[in-house]
Amino acid sequence: MSLSGIGNNNVTDLYTVEAEKKENVASKNDTTKTDTSKAENKNENSAAVYDKTKLSEDDRKAIVAQLKADQEKRQSQLTDLVHNMLNTQTNTFGQANNIWQFLAKGDYTVDAETQKKAQEAISEDGYWGVKQTSDRIVSFATALAGNDSKQLEKMRDAFLKGYEKAEKTWGGKLPEISKKTHDAVLEKFDKLMNPKTEDKAPEKDTITTTEDGTVIAK
Repeated sequence: MSLSGIGNNNVTDLYTVEAEKKENVASKNDTTKTDTSKAENKNENSAAVYDKTKLSEDDRKAIVAQLKADQEKRQSQLTDLVHNMLNTQTNTFGQANNIWQFLAKGDYTVDAETQKKAQEAISEDGYWGVKQTSDRIVSFATALAGNDSKQLEKMRDAFLKGYEKAEKTWGGKLPEISKKTHDAVLEKFDKLMNPKTEDKAPEKDTITTTEDGTVIAK
C-alpha cells in the first residue's frame, strides 16, 4: 500500500489514535491490578481478624501456664533477694558486735577498721540499717508487682519465705536488727495494700458565721 497520498496531518492522526489505544489498555490493566490488590488486602485483613479470635484450648492453657510461671519466678526472685540481703545484714551485725554466732562460723578475727565500718553500715542511716534495707526490699517487690494488691500480697508471702530461709542459714532467730527490718517491711506492705484516705481538714478561718446565722466562705 502506498503512503504517498496520505498527508502529514493524517499520519499524525494515526499515531495519536494508536497512542490513545495503548493508554486505554494500560489504564485498564492498572485498574485491574488495583482491584485485585484491594481484594487481596481485604482477604488478608479478614484472615487476620479471624485468626485473632481463634484460640485453641491448648493455646489458652499454654498462656495461663506461662503467666503462672512468670509470677512464680518473680516471687522466687524476691525470696532469694531477701535471703541474701538478710544474710549480709546479719553478718555485718556480727562483725560490728563480734558476737559468738558470727565467730562460730569460722571468722575468728575482726580488726578494728572492719568493725567500725560494720557499725556504720548497720546504724540507723546505714546501708544495712533497718530503714535502707527495708526500703530496698519493698522497692524491689513493688517493681515486680506494681500497685496490684493481690500481687503485693504474694510478694509479702515471698518476703516471709526469704526471712525463714535466712533464719535457717543463720541457725536460729535472726539478730534484733533483722527482726526490726522484718517488722518495717511488713508495715510498708500493709500501707501499700491498705492505703488510708484521710479526710482533708478545712482551712482555718475560711468559713465564718455572722450573728444572724449567715455562713460566709472567704
